[in-house]
Amino acid sequence: MDSNPVVFVVAKSLPEAWEQSLVQLAEKGTVIDTEYNEKSIDAPAVIVVEQPFAEPRIHLKGIVAGSLKGLLEYVDEVVNGVHDHLVEKFGYTYHERLFSYKLPDGRVVNQIEKVVEKLRKAPYTRRAQAITWQPWKDPESEHPPCLQRIWFRVVDGKLTMHVHMRSNDALKAAYMNMYAFTELQRYVAQRLGVEPGRYIHIADSYHVYERDWKWFKAFVEQIRSGESRKKWRTTDEFIKMISALEGVTK
Repeated sequence: MDSNPVVFVVAKSLPEAWEQSLVQLAEKGTVIDTEYNEKSIDAPAVIVVEQPFAEPRIHLKGIVAGSLKGLLEYVDEVVNGVHDHLVEKFGYTYHERLFSYKLPDGRVVNQIEKVVEKLRKAPYTRRAQAITWQPWKDPESEHPPCLQRIWFRVVDGKLTMHVHMRSNDALKAAYMNMYAFTELQRYVAQRLGVEPGRYIHIADSYHVYERDWKWFKAFVEQIRSGESRKKWRTTDEFIKMISALEGVTK
């Protein structure tokens, strides 16, 4: 028997896929040490979301950003680069690596633009991809990018996207990652004039840190009982929630 079984999920929507992945991680995960002096429950994961824009698309439990609006701010960071001015302080942003990848010789490559150009010429290509890893510096970084590669292809008139993560906090990052990356999928699809299709999220290490095990166990029980579905929201409901909260704080 494999000592580190793979989490494998096929689901219709983002909330459903994320929940199923957590249940499988609880059932299949292996306790593995980390470089942060604590243990983790860990497994490789392949999460297939057949309709990433199906509603309800929002899972309130997956938004771990200080406020509900943090989910939209994270999308702005990944898709629109609103935090690229902080690259020198933090080392990278996903937007900077994907849209302004800096080579050692000083050249800058907009990989997403090249993906769009390639898919316009050959929608069936196997070469439309963007990477984040910079081998001349990331191996020595204390916090290198978790996202490694994004692969695109137009199939049956829809843009499919595969995301490859070297490391992914299943409880406190994965849902927000998947939500923001599918917004990037939507952006590229719009540039191509096609609809977004299937999304596949691949993580070499899909994990929950020891400090979060109690929360993790309780949430998995809520998923199994169906209680967690009360935290699912449509996009319209979510926007109304944010608007209402902003009205209260003003």
